[in-house]
Amino acid sequence: MSANDEVYIVLTATGTWFSRTIQWVTKAPLNHASLSFDRELNEVYSFGRKKLSNPIFAGFVQENFADPFYEDAPCAVYRLRVGESARAEMRRFVNEMKRQPDRYRYHLLGLIGVLIRRKIPRENAYFCSHFVASALERGEWRPVDKPAYFITPADFEQSLSAQQIYRGTMSGYLARFNSTYPAAVYGSSFSPATA
Repeated sequence: MSANDEVYIVLTATGTWFSRTIQWVTKAPLNHASLSFDRELNEVYSFGRKKLSNPIFAGFVQENFADPFYEDAPCAVYRLRVGESARAEMRRFVNEMKRQPDRYRYHLLGLIGVLIRRKIPRENAYFCSHFVASALERGEWRPVDKPAYFITPADFEQSLSAQQIYRGTMSGYLARFNSTYPAAVYGSSFSPATA
């Protein structure tokens, strides 16, 4: 296997009021999911706030985990060896969104649907874990035995525990690949697979 066979799922908690609200409802410590096409997390996608200062304006985003906003954010990173053709299908799914990002909305009602266990359809709308699960499904890869619109970050955390390569702060993870990144890595752990 090579980097062309892999994708990464990143779970985070940013400590914003919205993040804390989701955490309070779900009781899950990590409540945001993202999909990355590289282990350095240079190319990471999700559904969330389009501007860090404005949680209301949300939709399809390319995330920048090097931003100081994420520095102390707790995170877990999972490496999935999905195969080249599956990864290519996932990338096609994401590239469709990259071409017309304004067509896609954050699906707040979908989150409520998860809580009440009822699908609330809305075209071109996703919440973070729904988006990640949908991208994986495009590659015919289903790590969680649920429809994509019911999958939560906690579901990924539970089902992918064997694929976890890191748990700690985001700055600790990024420091692993960038020696100039100013980060402490206290309380973090890497899997021997990344050494």
